[in-house]
Amino acid sequence: MAGVRRAWQETRTRQEIEGFLSIGPVQVAELDLGPGEDGRAAGAEGAELRPGPGSPPVTSGAVFLLVRRAGRPVGTVLGQVPEGADPTEVLSGLARKLPQGAPPGPLPRPPSASVVVATRERADQLARALDSLLAQDHPDFEIVVVDNAPVTGETRELVERKYGERVRYVCEPVPGLAIAHNRGLAAVRGEVVAFTDDDVVADPRWLSELTAPFAADPRLGCATGLILPARLRTPAQVLLESHGGFAKGFTPRTYDPGHPPADEPLFPFTAGRFGSGANMAFRTAVLRTVGGFDPATGAGTRARGGDDLYGFVRVLAQGQRLRYTPHALVWHHHRETWRDLETQAYGYGAGLTAYLTAILVNRPALLPAFLARVPGGLAHARGLTAVRATGDGADAAAEGPGGHDSRTHPWPRRLSRLQRRGMLYGPVGYLRARRALRTVGLEAR
Repeated sequence: MAGVRRAWQETRTRQEIEGFLSIGPVQVAELDLGPGEDGRAAGAEGAELRPGPGSPPVTSGAVFLLVRRAGRPVGTVLGQVPEGADPTEVLSGLARKLPQGAPPGPLPRPPSASVVVATRERADQLARALDSLLAQDHPDFEIVVVDNAPVTGETRELVERKYGERVRYVCEPVPGLAIAHNRGLAAVRGEVVAFTDDDVVADPRWLSELTAPFAADPRLGCATGLILPARLRTPAQVLLESHGGFAKGFTPRTYDPGHPPADEPLFPFTAGRFGSGANMAFRTAVLRTVGGFDPATGAGTRARGGDDLYGFVRVLAQGQRLRYTPHALVWHHHRETWRDLETQAYGYGAGLTAYLTAILVNRPALLPAFLARVPGGLAHARGLTAVRATGDGADAAAEGPGGHDSRTHPWPRRLSRLQRRGMLYGPVGYLRARRALRTVGLEAR
């Protein structure tokens, strides 16, 4: 019987691998319908089509398209441009089918801001990110690069040679993303501190859109924004984005701990719904008041992740609001290989339960609320790690990434199992990370 089961599992694994390898590349582009579009025009007049960051001009084939109206993101569509057709004509027709929604009002003048980018031995990617950050239209901001546990002097040399006084360089010798972010938090001068990664390209209006809500709401402690794929060239990148990627949709939303959302029964413990660490900002004084990020969480520690989620919940637990705005956009370079996805799946699972452990260790007063949500939390965890098949491999392989949380490719069982294993490991990893901190003279928050 055991032999039959092993043979069945091996067959399913081969099928999953074949389905994964059959996923084809998808072009990434953006189309701006311009001001005053009313959706009635059938042609491409007035629409501007551009390739995604670092991508070649759009040709025939599958296209993952960001649609803008007057420059602001309003949705994504997946289009197929026939051979010989005009890409702008075809994609404009699809774009105009999206709901228009109410036009956004003018932005208030954003407060002074600091951007922290933590990095480690990825000078080429960092340069691309810094170039986009220096092109921001925000009226008053600084950029701080935190070089985390460097092995070489490449990052320092890049910052000093290419960016001079426009970017400040800070070295943090202890490895860990949360530790690096805390070092950046201690160094910044802005009223709002934004965090992003070295593998993103920031939209020119990213920082203004992300920080302006702080000027409009004095109780706002945190803001997050939209993350879209910069490239969809490999099966791993397409698979990740076909299950929602890092995007949280195109509807702005404010989370208020004083008025918990009725559709979020696990609030605030499902912090992954609020946003991601590649696109987040905090009121600097609020983040410092809660002690910053727990240094025993995050990539580079035995906890593997969860530092951003920890920050979200700590700020909400202080009675501060959190705002998600899809108009604050960064393009993220997803990981490229199957092995990358395996590492990512395990790390996400570990980071989820590690951050929950960190919250309960550091804020034991939240324990009753957490225990009351355990039954629902277990159901939520099962949903997160479900296989999420959408049909047979041949049909799924012909599809591509869709809208937020659409599932146009089956999620492999191997990745689901790794995510569950990571969730079991997370509390252990966090406690090990806390012990490791003591050897370097640091304490968890």
